[in-house]
Amino acid sequence: MARGRGFLDVQTPFFYPMWRRVVAVVVLTIWTLFEVSNGQVFWSILFGASGAYLAWQFFFVWNPDGEGD
Repeated sequence: MARGRGFLDVQTPFFYPMWRRVVAVVVLTIWTLFEVSNGQVFWSILFGASGAYLAWQFFFVWNPDGEGD
């Protein structure tokens, strides 16, 4: 059964190159640290959770070919 493309589905052809996945996670991590350094708790949690989600999707459950659906 094929998986539907939802809002949080980041396993798209745009992210097939590894460098794009790494850049996305690094940018969110840097932005999280920036928000933490400014004392912005809400934004640091938001960006930190987004970076953690992308890291999980890109490096632990990445399946660009759709195998195992």
